[in-house]
Formats: sequence, structure tokens, C-alpha cells
Amino acid sequence: MRLHRLRITAFGPFSGTEEIDFDALSDAGLFLVQGRTGAGKTSILDAVCFALYGQVPGARNAAKGLRSDHAAPGTGPSVVLETTIRGRRLRITRSPAWERPKLRGTGTTAEHAKVILEELEDGTWVGLTTRLDEAGDLVSRLLGMTAVQFCQVALLPQGEFAGFLRAGADERRRVLERLFATEVFTHVEKWLADRRAASGREAAELGAAASSVAGRIAETTGVPSPLGERPAVPAPRRPEPAPEPAADIGALPAWAAELAAGHVDVRAVTEGLRQEVRTRLEAARRALEDARALADRQRGHADALARREALREHAEEKSRMASRLYAAERAGRAVPLVRAVQARHAEARRARRWADEKRAEAGALLPPNASEDVLVKAERARRDEIAKLERARGEVARLRQVEDERAALARELAELEPREARLAATLAELPGIVAARRTELEAANIAAAGRPGAEAAVREAVRRLDAAHRRDQLELRLAEAEAGYRSAVDAAQAAKERVLDLRQARLDGMASVLAGELRDGEPCRVCGSTEHPDPGAPPGDIPDEAEIERAQAGADEAQEARERAGTALEGLRSERDHALETAGEADAETIAGELGEAELALQAVNARAAEAERLEGALLRDERELENVREEHEVVSRDLAANRARDPDLAVEQARLSAELDEARGEDATIEARIARLGREAGVLAATIEALRESDRAAAELAAARENARAAAEAEGFRTPEEVLDAALRDEEQGALRDKIRRLDNEEAAVRDRLQDPALVKAAAEPAPDLPALEAALAAAEAAHTAAASAADRARLRCDRLADLRAGLGEAVGAWRPAAERHEVAERLAGLTSGKHAANRHAMSLSAYVLAARLEQVVAAANERLSRMSGSRYALLHTTEKAAGDRTRGAGGLGLRIADAWTGMERDPVTLSGGESFITSLSLALGLADVVTAEAGGTEIGTLFVDEGFGTLDEETLDEVMDVLDGLRDGGRAVGVVSHVAELRTRIPAQLRVTKDRAGSTAMVTV
Repeated sequence: MRLHRLRITAFGPFSGTEEIDFDALSDAGLFLVQGRTGAGKTSILDAVCFALYGQVPGARNAAKGLRSDHAAPGTGPSVVLETTIRGRRLRITRSPAWERPKLRGTGTTAEHAKVILEELEDGTWVGLTTRLDEAGDLVSRLLGMTAVQFCQVALLPQGEFAGFLRAGADERRRVLERLFATEVFTHVEKWLADRRAASGREAAELGAAASSVAGRIAETTGVPSPLGERPAVPAPRRPEPAPEPAADIGALPAWAAELAAGHVDVRAVTEGLRQEVRTRLEAARRALEDARALADRQRGHADALARREALREHAEEKSRMASRLYAAERAGRAVPLVRAVQARHAEARRARRWADEKRAEAGALLPPNASEDVLVKAERARRDEIAKLERARGEVARLRQVEDERAALARELAELEPREARLAATLAELPGIVAARRTELEAANIAAAGRPGAEAAVREAVRRLDAAHRRDQLELRLAEAEAGYRSAVDAAQAAKERVLDLRQARLDGMASVLAGELRDGEPCRVCGSTEHPDPGAPPGDIPDEAEIERAQAGADEAQEARERAGTALEGLRSERDHALETAGEADAETIAGELGEAELALQAVNARAAEAERLEGALLRDERELENVREEHEVVSRDLAANRARDPDLAVEQARLSAELDEARGEDATIEARIARLGREAGVLAATIEALRESDRAAAELAAARENARAAAEAEGFRTPEEVLDAALRDEEQGALRDKIRRLDNEEAAVRDRLQDPALVKAAAEPAPDLPALEAALAAAEAAHTAAASAADRARLRCDRLADLRAGLGEAVGAWRPAAERHEVAERLAGLTSGKHAANRHAMSLSAYVLAARLEQVVAAANERLSRMSGSRYALLHTTEKAAGDRTRGAGGLGLRIADAWTGMERDPVTLSGGESFITSLSLALGLADVVTAEAGGTEIGTLFVDEGFGTLDEETLDEVMDVLDGLRDGGRAVGVVSHVAELRTRIPAQLRVTKDRAGSTAMVTV
């Protein structure tokens, strides 16, 4: 990704519109973003991130208002960024949400966030999307990284990485999780933990199921369960069932088999007793059934005799019903013809009545009682005349069209004549007005041509005035800094001389010190003699080592103060020289006067330019009006001539059509009225003809029906058709008679059969059986059988129940065994991945292990630069030990230590000084940027920024850091350093200067 151009409007501290040409800065490779504190250096980085992702880095994204407080009330905030990502030239225009003043009335209204994403294709910007989500998704896919990753890779925030260097394991974990896609490993840990809990619940539930089956077996057999009593409902404090001991659950099938064997023996005994009682019951039941059958046969024979006597009384009635049914069958064959005569008679009356009505209607058109031929000819004559009149309808429509067209021509003529006169007058005036306007515009354009020079003069005067004020302030501060520096030099020199004096005094009195340590009989450390005849005497007070060390510490502090004062002095001199170079020797008042004159000149030029714009618009309107009037005059003239030529032709056609139509309609009011009248008359004649024909046909059909009915009645043996109707019966009545006859015949046959049945005849000759005694014997046998069967059924049901429960117990235990094994495996894996299992020697979770591997890569990449910036003294070490004070389990693997090559010791990063922390943090940031870039798919970052932190470095370390940053330019990459350190302004000539004042900040590129 490479940045080309950035335009900021009413965003952050920038009240107006600022254009930043990153191509010019990128040509230099290394450029400086400098400005005073709060000027808006970081806001430029915010604008880049906002254009790409619609959000700003860090905590600033929580602030809702991105619009500049200095901007004019109606100016909307926006950021336009041109960049190249993976070879595609894109232009992104974004506007954050803001409250704008209402166009009408008071108050504000909300403007929603907007985006326009365009791509340069063949020299033309082509729109890709205006949706916020689509634009963010496309940029993220092209860059291959999220907004958080981009901020860490392209906008290196030193303050945050100094915190990352000193952070604890949890905070460092959160940072790394945002940058690297480790959610899958966290999900694996959670999945395994959930799986452990689920498998534990499953094993416990299956164990509880097996225990429940064992309890039902114990309840069925009346023996205690080997697992003891179990509550029927889980206790409230333990919603999940507690797991049963594996050994107890595994022994349940053998215990159930032993119980089942004992109950099989009981079942065999009860089954034998039931068979014996069943034999006696069947004998008693057969004796009772035989007695009841004999009694039934005796009653059946008696009933048959009584029914035979009753049927003999219905013989005469059956004969009468047979005769009536025969007469109805003969009449049924002639009834349809008799009833057809009735229907034809009604139809003939209706036809005569209809014919009389229609002949009365036609009486007004023709003579009374006219024949059918006369009626037909009259109808045909009227139909022919209607056909002729139908052709005249087109002429009626044409006449109406001609009349409407002549009326429209008259109205148009009344409008066109005055309009043509007005247009002719306007054409005479406009050419002079256009010529005068063009002359004024040329004069205004000549005056406005000097605006670029006037604007450049104002900008130069403003720049020189700012530099003059800064130069005057720096002169005062420089004098104070020089005095302070001289004092620091004197103090450092005095402290250094005091250290030298003390060391010399210590050396001069060394003999006296040694003499004071001599003891009789002990050898001298100088000559080795055990005798000390003449030890030296001290010349005066001799300083000890502690006093010398205190003096040396004071000298070191004085020297550091001297170096700090010198650095500050050089910085002020550099700023003063830069300001002097810009402002020159002129004082601020003189430059302010020049600025006032330049602003007056610019105002005059702007006024003329505004007038030129107004005149240009007015000229354009006048020229457009002249052209429009010319075109309109031509159209009106053409329409007027056509109108005057068309009206005479239409008048001739109107007269001809009127004469023809008057002749065609005759005495009727209109052609349509005549056609309607003739149509009604033709319809009346046609209906009369049809009615006469229908009446003749109905009369002929009635005569034929009467003859057919008479012949059919005589053929069936009836004298008149009326006798046929009297003898006729409906089908339902005939069916009822046949059913009665059939029932009597069937009943007589059934009685004869029963009286001839040998079994009934034999039973009638035998004595009646004693049924109450036999029923009492059967009741006693059934009671004995019920008791024996109940005992046998209980034994059988208990055995069957035990068989079912044993099968269920076997299935439950079989289902429990693999579940228990799965729970054991899940428990071990969950413990390993969470760092809580004894086999995990480092007590490190899976996600922490993955992040530790990423951190190890970051440390390796960071040490390549840290070794160079620290002169091979420091190196970062990755450790799997927990950070100090970290009590969480499974959080190891994210520790950082500093190896000091000068002392050979390792120490905590919090012990580093400010400058050492900066170079270590910068190395860590660059290393992390390399790893994140590789993680994101190797997306090349052509423009990156390093934000602040250089003020803590000494001159030598700053050289090393600048060499490392300069090396980042390999491959055409541009590096922007964000800092207000004065020395960097002399080291980096390509600069983006950000200045601030009461009206807001501005940005200017200098190369």
C-alpha cells in the first residue's frame, strides 16, 4: 500500500481544506511530520486510518465528534485519500456523522456517515460502491488486515508499545489476540471444556439411567438395590446427576441375572397349578353349555308352532296385494304417453299466447293479420337500410373531427400572432446587451488574472511574520539558555576539579593510611617486614573512598546537566537559525505592514474575480436567452404559416360532409337515431315470425300425442287414458307391496324348515335341564381358576418384567461404558489445553502457547534492529515463565526479559531508562509490524509512520535509530517520522509542517 494524496476538510484540528502530497514526500524516502504539541500531527494519521476503515486508532475512536470545532457552521467534515493497494489505484472519500445547521429555521439535524469508493481505470475514476460495509470489506480484503492490525503495522504508536513492553501477561495477551487470528485456538479450548462438561454430564446421566433400571429391578423383585437408595428427584443444589462408581455399575448385570434365575422356578410351579384347575373349569363349562343348548332348541320348537298358526290368518291379504301389483305393472307401460299429452297441451297454449302478443306489436308497422311472407319482406327491407346507414357513421366522426380541428386552429392563431410580435421585438434588443456584457467580462478577467500572485504574496508574508515572531521569542530563550549553559559548564568543571583534588589528596596520604593499618608482628603489605620502626604520620585530613564516590556522583550529575543544557542550546540555535532564514533581518512590525498591504491587494483582486464570475454567468444567461428567442421565433413563424394554409381546406370538407349526412338521416334527428329505430322495428318483425312458427309446431305435436296415448291404453286392457292413471302406482308403492309379499313367503318357508329340523324334534321329546345347579358348579370352578391364573400371571409378568429390565440394564450399562471412556479422554485433553493438567508441565493454555510462538517470532524480528540501535548491548528474551504478580493459571508463555551483554545479566524491561525503553519499544513495534504483515498475507506497506518518542535519545543513539529507519526505505518504502524534536528538522529535509493558531491548524509540504 502506498499513499499518494490526502485532502482533509473540517476534520480534527483542521478547520479548512488541507492538501497533502505524499508522492512528493515519498520521493525523499524519509520525511518528518513536525509541528507544535497539539497542532494535529497525529490527526493526519487519524485521517488516513479513517479514510481506509471509517474509524480512528485507539481510544480516540470512542470520541464521537471528528468534525473540527474551528470550521464554519455549514462546512461538512470529509477526508479524501488516494492510494494504491495491490496495484489498484483507489480514491476513498469519507464523511463522519455530524450535526449540521438546519436549512430552514433554527437548530441542527443529523448527517449520517458517507463513503464513496472509486478506482482509476484507463484514466477515469469509476465508482465501486457507496455503502459503508462494502467499502470497509473491500479495503480490508485488499490490505489483508483489520483496522487494529493496520494501526500497529503502518502507524507505529510508540507510546502503546512502551506499555506493551512493560505489560503483564493478560494485557499482552489482549494486544496479541487483537493482532493475530488466534480465536480458533481459544474456541478449541472452550470446545474441549464444553466437551468435558458435556461428556461428564452424559456419563453421569447414563450412569444414573443404569442405576434407575437397577432400582426398578429391585422394586420388581422386592430386594434392595446393590447401589443403595437413590432419590427419585435430583436435589436442588445439584442439577446434574452425580456419577456412579464404575465398579458398582459394571456389576449390575450379574446381580440382575441371579435374581431372574430364582423367579423362573417360581413361575414353573404356578403354571402347573393353573393347568390342573383349567381342566376342571372346562368340564363344568361344557356341561352348562350343553344344557343351555337343549333348552334353546326346546323353546325354538314351541315358537315355530305358534308362528305357523299366525301366518295362516294373512293368506287373503297377500292375494289382494298381488292383484293390485299386477294392474299397476300394466298401467306403468302406458302412463308416460298419457302424461305426455298433458305436457303438449300446456306447451300449445303458451305458444298461441306468445304468437298473439307478437302479432299485436307488429300491428303498428303492417296491416292486421299480415301473412308470414309479408312479415319476412318487411324485416329484410329494414335490415338492408341499416347496413347502408352503418357506412355513414364514419362520415359523422370525420365531420366532428373537422369541426374540432377548425376550432383548435382558431385558438392557436389568436395565440401565435401576438407571440410572434413579442419575439420580434426581443430579437431586436438582445444582441446589443450581449455585446456590452462581453466587454465588461473581458475587463474583469484581466484584473482577476493577478490573484495567484497576490495569494502567494499573502502566504509568503504570513510565513515570514510567523517566523519573525518565533525568531524574536527564540532570541530571548537563547540568551537565557546560553547563560544557563555557561553556569552548567562552570559547575561541571568545578565538580570535576574537586574530584581530582580529592583523589590527589587520597594518593598523597596513602602512606599514612597504610601506617595506620600496621600492627606489631604482622608483615607490612609494602615491604613485608614485621618491624615498623618509623611509620609515616598523616599530613592532614585524608578523604575516604565514600567521599570520593559522592564527589564523583556529583560530577557526573553536573556533566549530565551540562550535556542537557548544551543539547537544549543547540536545539534553540537550530530553531532560531531556521526562523532567521525564513524571516530575514526585518522586524515583525515591518513584515506585518507588508502583510497588510498584500492582503488589501488580494481583497481587491478577489473582488474583481468575484465580479468576473458574476459577469460570466450573466453573459452565459444572455447568450442562452438570445439563442432560445431565435429558435422560438422560427418555430412560431412556421406554425403561423401552417395554420393559415390549413383552415380553408377544412371549411370545404365540412360543408360537403354536412350535406351528405342531412340527406341520409331523413326525418330522424341523427344517423344514430335512425339506425336505432330501424333496428327496433326489424327485431319486432323477426320475433313475430318466430312466434307464429312456434304456435303451428306445438298444435301438431299435441294432436300426435293424444292419438298415441289412446292406442297404448287399449293395448294394456284399459278403456280410457283416465283408467290408466287411476291404476298406476309409484315405484316406492310397488316396492313396498312386493316387500310385504316377500316377507310373508320367507317367514312361511322358515317356519316349515324349523318344524322339520330333527334336532328340534328330538329336543322337544326330552325332559327340561336343571340350569341353576349347573351355573353354580361353573361359578365355583371359575373362582378356583381365577386364583391359580392370577398367581401364574404374576409370576410370568415378574419374569417378563425382569427380562425387559435386564435387557434395558444391559443397554444402559453398554451405553455408559463408552461414555465414561469418552469423558476420561475429554477430561485429559481439556486439562492439557487449559494448562490445568499435570501432564502440561508449563501450565500453559493452547491459545497462550500459540501467542507465545507469535511473540517468539516478534522478538526474533525485533532483536535484529535492537542489536544495531543499542550497539549490540541489549537483546529481548522470550520466556515461558509467568510475569511477576500473575496468579492466573495457564497464562504463561508471554514473558519478556532484557539481556544486557555488558553485565551478562537478565532484567525486567521496567528497569530500562527512557531512551532505552524507546529503542526497545521501537524495535518491538517494527518486529511486530513485520510479523503481522507476514501473517496478513505479505501485504506490502509502502508508506508507514513512526509516532513520537525521539526526544529521549542521545545523539549517538539517535544516529543508530535514524540508520535503522533509513534502512526501512529499502524496496521503495516511504517512512514518516512524527516528532517535534528540533534536531530531526536538520537531519530530515523532507517535511510535512503542521502549524496551529486560533482559527485551526494548517499543513504544508516542504521538500
